[in-house]
Amino acid sequence: MAEFDPVAMLRVLYAHRVQFLIVGGIAARLRGAPLLTQDMDITPAPDRANLERLAGALKDLDARLRTAAEPNGVSFPFDPGLLEHPNVWTLITTHGDLDLVVSPSGTDGYRDLIRDADELKVATEPDLAVQVASLADVIRSKEAAGREKDRAALPLLRRTLEEADG
Repeated sequence: MAEFDPVAMLRVLYAHRVQFLIVGGIAARLRGAPLLTQDMDITPAPDRANLERLAGALKDLDARLRTAAEPNGVSFPFDPGLLEHPNVWTLITTHGDLDLVVSPSGTDGYRDLIRDADELKVATEPDLAVQVASLADVIRSKEAAGREKDRAALPLLRRTLEEADG
C-alpha cells in the first residue's frame, strides 16, 4: 500500500489542469474539523475536456481500482467517457487512496458544490490552492450517505461548523 500523500496527488492533478473540488474528510479537515482520514475524495468538473485531463492525471498517478481481493489494485483503462458515469471510483495511486465522487450523496455534484466552495491554500505548499467544499455541504453529504462512519463523524462536524459560525 502506498504512503498517503495528498499534496503529491494534488500536484499531479494541477499539473494536468484538472478542475475539481475536495470533498469528504480532507475537506472537513481543511475546514478545521479534527478528523483523521487516509484517502482523498474529489469531485471533478463534469465537462468532457476536464475528464480527459483527469484521465491523464490518473495515468500519471498509476491509478488502479481498489478492491478487497487485490491489495495493489486492479489495472483499468480510465477513459473520459467512463469517468462521467459511475457515482464513485475508489482508487489506489502511487500516493495513496483517491476516491472520485462524481455526485456525493445528497448533492447534485460539482456544479452544486462549487457554489459554496472556497479556494484554500495548502499550508505546506504556499503556491498550491485548492477548491474545498463547504463544511455545511460535507455535513449534508455525510447525512445523506448514512454510513456508520459518516454518522459517527457528524457530531464533530456540526460542532466545528457551529464554532466557525459563532
